[in-house]
Amino acid sequence: MSRIRLETHGPVVVLRLANPPLNAFDSVQRQELASAARDLADSRDVRAVVLHGGERLFAAGADIKALAAMGPEEIRGWNRALQRTFDEVARLPMPVVAGITGYALGGGLELALCADYRVAAEDAVLGQPEVRLGIIPGSGGTQRLTRLVGPARSKNLLMTGRNVRAEEALRIGLVDEVVPADQVLAAALAYARTLAEGPAAALEAIKEAVDHGADTAVSTGLALERSLFTGVFGTADAATGLRSFIEHGPGKAKFGGDAHHDDTKEEGEA
Repeated sequence: MSRIRLETHGPVVVLRLANPPLNAFDSVQRQELASAARDLADSRDVRAVVLHGGERLFAAGADIKALAAMGPEEIRGWNRALQRTFDEVARLPMPVVAGITGYALGGGLELALCADYRVAAEDAVLGQPEVRLGIIPGSGGTQRLTRLVGPARSKNLLMTGRNVRAEEALRIGLVDEVVPADQVLAAALAYARTLAEGPAAALEAIKEAVDHGADTAVSTGLALERSLFTGVFGTADAATGLRSFIEHGPGKAKFGGDAHHDDTKEEGEA
């Protein structure tokens, strides 16, 4: 049975973790997630992605029993593969929204950190508890968490392994929106649909400029921004947006979406 499901909602695809009871990451789910991420990256029809673990929880991390049975060489290969898979999710060219219900712990939170925007349930619990096992996060937690909430808060969460509830997560910037638990998927879809109506090439360029520019010197980031700014002027969406502004004023453009890839994907559940 598939542990990753893709559910199509027009131009938005929900990537749903389906490995009950805890959506724990094992090798099978990791491989299916990597395959799904590659398919989404190559699709010209998908304009936004929602990561979701279901109504009960997002994901409770890795399969600890499986990890405990691995030796150093095996764990290194496993970790490298999971890091690479999460990087593929983070590098998706379209906007990615995480809809977090229940628990997002360990690898589950690390996957949510790969999203561009996080919607959490009022009763959601987030955390990186690896230190309580005598280990550290290995799939982006020390890096993406620090870039999101800052070094001091990141060290506090990583060094104590404490859980963070939705209200605090919102306050420190770990999540961007908090809604009732039964509205998480709807809220994530609503935001994703709003982004999906925007100019695809410009959204991809914004994501690349922010994600890659933040880790460089300002001068390097500005050079990247200048290159991307120039590049989007050659797109049909830019022509549409500029013409619409001149003829109708701001905020009236209807974008068709420039394809960022050549392959197509049929609509429906995969």
